[in-house]
Amino acid sequence: MKKIILIGILSVLVFSACENELDQAPLSNRSAADFYNNETDFEQAIVGIYNALAYHSASQFYLSEVRSDNVYIPGLAGVREWIPVSNFSKTLVTNPLVRDAWDDPYVGILRANTVLDRLNENAVPDQTTRNRMEGEVKFLRAFFYFDLVRFFGGVPIIDKLITPSEALEISRATPQAVYDFIVSDLDDAISLLPSTSTAAGRPSSVVAKALLGKVYLTMSGPTYGIQGPGLGVDMTSQALTLFNDVIASNQYGDVPSYATIFRSNSENNADIVFSIQNINDGTGGDKGIGTILPTLMYHEAWARVNMPFAGGVPSDGHITPSNQVLNSFEANDVRDDFSILRTWVDANNNTSNDAMIIKYLDLADVPVDRFNWGIDFPVIRYTDVLMMKAEILLKNGPSQEVDDIVNNVRNRAGLGTVSNVDLDMLLEERRKEFIGEGLRFHDLVRTGKVIDVINAWDAVDDAAAVMSPMIPNFIIYPINQSQLEVKPGLYTQNPGYN
Repeated sequence: MKKIILIGILSVLVFSACENELDQAPLSNRSAADFYNNETDFEQAIVGIYNALAYHSASQFYLSEVRSDNVYIPGLAGVREWIPVSNFSKTLVTNPLVRDAWDDPYVGILRANTVLDRLNENAVPDQTTRNRMEGEVKFLRAFFYFDLVRFFGGVPIIDKLITPSEALEISRATPQAVYDFIVSDLDDAISLLPSTSTAAGRPSSVVAKALLGKVYLTMSGPTYGIQGPGLGVDMTSQALTLFNDVIASNQYGDVPSYATIFRSNSENNADIVFSIQNINDGTGGDKGIGTILPTLMYHEAWARVNMPFAGGVPSDGHITPSNQVLNSFEANDVRDDFSILRTWVDANNNTSNDAMIIKYLDLADVPVDRFNWGIDFPVIRYTDVLMMKAEILLKNGPSQEVDDIVNNVRNRAGLGTVSNVDLDMLLEERRKEFIGEGLRFHDLVRTGKVIDVINAWDAVDDAAAVMSPMIPNFIIYPINQSQLEVKPGLYTQNPGYN
């Protein structure tokens, strides 16, 4: 299976002395200039951009999945960094998870801007190749900005290589301006990329259409009175056209077995539109080509019995599926047993009922250490495209087409058919289908449900009374204190945080 090997080119793509991601200038302009001489150099540089995707799965897990009603973390015994995220704390301005969700995309943006700045016909004479490279880089840059706008609202738009002093003059753009930039990059990617991917994990024009459709659908969400990811504009017809194009491409289709979608020996299957490629090279050492994601989910006490290495979620911060989501699975739903381990036996032979998400735990492909699981992370699945299409169709009320989409998903899960599917039913089906994939919080925000749903769940499931009420300000995260201190007054903090 051909994969993108995420090798480092740090001698070329590094930051200058300023220790923050505002600084978009390479440390050595001479070494960067000497590097970008031929097609091979650019291919290697583009691989470096993919390397910046490594944290995406963790940020989606911690800042969307853990933030949602899929996960409950009492956290009474510990101070782990994911606990205040889960409990809607106002004190997240120094939280490392929030910091990384800002910093890591800007690393990718720097690398993308560097490639676009250097790419020219002398270094890459073949126009088709050059077009594909430009389209690929613009897709990735749009991808990074889409993460940023969903988590932080308006962010600085840096579209070229700049000096440290120039960076200190760039304030946060509005969410509308960020989306305009994302749409422009994805429009370019659609026109420049080939219609089929050149390798696993590489975007095509069809993949770019799928991402742009999700962008338009997110833009169409309500504003909640904040400067967040929803603009309150109706772009759903544009999104529907793009989703239909993805469907009509016939490049994707049904995968009969739910488990097949996520296993290492069946990656890049027909349900995968775009995924982050990870490799278990079997030698150990954190080489940046595998993922730590499964280790972020399973419990440390379970790992002591079942894993050949240390690691896992410590007992003072167990990340457990909420009672509500556990109770939502119907009998015989294959997604339940595959995605969640409800009970297990610890080293003292005691049975624990601390459930955990095991969706990416492929015991047939265990790495040498906990950092390098080889399982890919699905970013956009064909099932997601179909269900987002159904979400748009529901603007006109229930229909047979919506029922057919949902029942196809339920059939694979081993469940019977339903009829007259409405938005709440669709969201409930999405919740179980995509558990652990970091979509739940985004889904609730986009559909206008997040305040009511989270607070209703909180009232029932928060037995430890640790959660603050969900308010619109908590839809986005604060700007990290380290960024605010670079140049006081450059950024205005998102309201609602201390």
